[in-house]
Amino acid sequence: MTAVEIKTLGQDETTKQKWDAFVEQCSLGSFFHLSGWKTVIEDAYGHSCHFLYAESDNQILGVLPLAHQSSKLFGKALISTPFCVYGGVASDDPQVMTALEQAAIDLAEKLEVDYLELRYPFERQNQLSEKCAHATFSYMLGDDDESILAGIKKKQRAVIRQSLKNNLEYTVSGDVDECYNIYSESVRNLGTPVFPKHYFATLKKVFGEQCEILTVTHQGKSVSSVLSFYYKGDVLPYYGGGLPEARELKSNDLMYYQLMCHARQNRDTQRFDFGRSKIDSGAYQYKKHWGMEPVSLHYQYYLVKATELPNLSPNNPKYQLFIRLWKKLPISVSRFIGPFLSRYLG
Repeated sequence: MTAVEIKTLGQDETTKQKWDAFVEQCSLGSFFHLSGWKTVIEDAYGHSCHFLYAESDNQILGVLPLAHQSSKLFGKALISTPFCVYGGVASDDPQVMTALEQAAIDLAEKLEVDYLELRYPFERQNQLSEKCAHATFSYMLGDDDESILAGIKKKQRAVIRQSLKNNLEYTVSGDVDECYNIYSESVRNLGTPVFPKHYFATLKKVFGEQCEILTVTHQGKSVSSVLSFYYKGDVLPYYGGGLPEARELKSNDLMYYQLMCHARQNRDTQRFDFGRSKIDSGAYQYKKHWGMEPVSLHYQYYLVKATELPNLSPNNPKYQLFIRLWKKLPISVSRFIGPFLSRYLG
């Protein structure tokens, strides 16, 4: 193996450009490995980031984005990458991957966190422990609207056809305000603290045209909305939700279908990445109804001060009372309090 030096990404724009160019050509590089997440996480949440990269002869050979979360309530963690589905080392050189993983372990020990978490979407043999609690779903898009619809499972296809008769319209824009309002009410109804509004704005500011909003309206009222990312021929509907009337209108179903069609026709997108869901959860079953097969995510952990793997899942029994109470909060209160908690729940 060529000798490599492990460095930490700073504010130098030239190095950031080199980092992103590497992610673009690396087979394991994902949208969530881009350097822009350093700005997003630091500006929106105030977490310290340690974006490590391996370099040899002035060439980047691997990257590992890490963020340090520290909370009295939820503990301390070093994560690659919080608020992201995928993470871990991106490199096409197995030895570079091992070197960056060891650098992350050393950093976790130095920071005295409870644990290190690397969010690999694939199985990896190393010294870390593995936990497969989530799965991801994806769908290869047909060439036109009809072929996209034809590829969806029959029962879900019928739901979409019904939604097309419900006098629903949609718009595509970069305006995050309406999306945030709908999303924040949607997650409140699920008993989950919402992210701060400026997080959505920061995502749009940092990622520009790679970040897009699709909103469905009924009789002039916005009822469903989703913030999506575009990268390497994929569209990733990342933060989506609907108002209570969305269920009867089937507007969420229309939203995802129209996003598929829009992404294929206007963004030259080949794959619809439906993101992660906890295995056997309601969201997991909903995505299966579209005909997509679940693929396990192989998140890995290295325990430093913790004695067992973390469990911040909403299915954890100790959070059930909190969830029931949260669902009863007024929207304005949940939007005010939520960001103080959600910054540690990425």
